[in-house]
Amino acid sequence: MNRAVTSLSVAAVAVALGCGREAAPPPASGATTPSSAPAPSPKTGLAAPGQRAEIGKPAPDFALVDEAGKPVRLSNHKGQIVVLEWFNPECPFVDRAHTKGSLVDAAKRHAASGVVWIAVNSAALGKQGHGAEATWAGKKKFGMAYPVLLDETGEVGRAYGATNTPHLFVVDAEGRLVYRGAVDNSPDGEGESAPDGKLVRYVDVALDELRAGKPVSTPETKAYGCSVKYAK
Repeated sequence: MNRAVTSLSVAAVAVALGCGREAAPPPASGATTPSSAPAPSPKTGLAAPGQRAEIGKPAPDFALVDEAGKPVRLSNHKGQIVVLEWFNPECPFVDRAHTKGSLVDAAKRHAASGVVWIAVNSAALGKQGHGAEATWAGKKKFGMAYPVLLDETGEVGRAYGATNTPHLFVVDAEGRLVYRGAVDNSPDGEGESAPDGKLVRYVDVALDELRAGKPVSTPETKAYGCSVKYAK
């Protein structure tokens, strides 16, 4: 099958599964912080709740619960490199990325060097992929050992400017956002449609550069995939 036919097939699958792209979400008032969670420390080096994510600036702190109800706070990982992966268990692009593409073993590979990988599901009530039950099913299907945080209000997703699933963000050990964009340059999600057949895994490159003490050479790329299913 040639590349043009493959692209048409991918588009057809996306439409059939209700995975059309939408306009970027409106600005948020801030990232959500459950009342039971402690207030963020001013010494974390992370941006205060309510601030928007900007490349090179402190990443907005947040606290959410995962699919098992366990609270997770970004600032608790200060001093570690953190990858945030926007996730929808029912998105076909997420499915392909986790079964055939660049997310198959990415978290496991980078965990060996101390990278913390966290997924976030910002699907709202009544939307595709919403809730703990769907998230549990997706984690099991894709063999994900890392937490998926539930952002039903969409406040955290909007604070970061997450528009697609998957959409990847890298926060360095100082708490600064250093990468935002696609996991790779293969918009079919399978590593088969990269320009000139040369696959570039942007997140892998960013993490390798950080570990080598170098600045991230490509700090932002255009994300591809399903639109994040925010509440209207």
